[in-house]
Amino acid sequence: MSSHAENRYYIPHGSHWPIVGSIGLLFLMVGVSSWLNGAEVGFWAMMLGFAIMIFMLTGWFGAVIAESQGGLYNGQVDMSFRMGMFWFIFSEVMFFAAFFGALFYARNMSIPWLGGSSNNFFTNLVLWSGFENTWPTNGPADLGGRFEKMGPFGLPLINTAILLTSSITLTIAHHALQHNQRRVLNIFLASTFLLGFIFVFLQGEEYIHAYQEMNLKMTTGIYGSTFFMLTGFHGMHVTLGAIMLTIIWLRTMKGHFTPKSHFGFEAVAWYWHFVDVVWIGLYVFVYWM
Repeated sequence: MSSHAENRYYIPHGSHWPIVGSIGLLFLMVGVSSWLNGAEVGFWAMMLGFAIMIFMLTGWFGAVIAESQGGLYNGQVDMSFRMGMFWFIFSEVMFFAAFFGALFYARNMSIPWLGGSSNNFFTNLVLWSGFENTWPTNGPADLGGRFEKMGPFGLPLINTAILLTSSITLTIAHHALQHNQRRVLNIFLASTFLLGFIFVFLQGEEYIHAYQEMNLKMTTGIYGSTFFMLTGFHGMHVTLGAIMLTIIWLRTMKGHFTPKSHFGFEAVAWYWHFVDVVWIGLYVFVYWM
């Protein structure tokens, strides 16, 4: 690349991919909400949304990879990417903070208030006499009937070990890339996304067990809704992270990254470590407490 190109900030051409992604998200969100509310057409709208999103991601990723391999990015663009990824992860922090906040509010404010603790004993008598301040609970109306709490051992503990191990394998892969050890890089990066997919599979097994044997469902009051909301959104993030790691692995197999220039790898690594940290908090506050 010439010195002139190195000092010139690359401005991408007009792209249709944001519009395609917006249409895909529209079909996806409307489809999911409709399906959960009993409309059969919602399932097909959701599947169409998924298909559009996959098409969009494939095309957009391909365009960015082609630009990167074409030498169009310089140091300024690299810094823009880093800042963009930082703010994206910050938005994800706020996203999960909202759901953890909902769990905190339900457990430490709403349930004690309805249960008549502290100075709110009169509220218990007026709103729902006899309701006790205990957790887990499916609420004063006993929504969904009797259920069992998902404990911290078994599959949740195994999944915790899997995610922690995946952070280690990803760190080893990163160090291997920095030292240009391609074989070690490819092996440990592949191990990372395989562990991610195993995590998702085992979480699916956990959900089946919860529904069929524990009567723990999304309709099981406040405990069921917060449990599936937190673990479900986290599982979605793990799935996306594992897919991104797979793409990065395919790129490493083609030799796209060098020890000095590999932000695409770093960005996905930041995301994966963030997902792991969220799981630790989720495991403690959802499964243990």
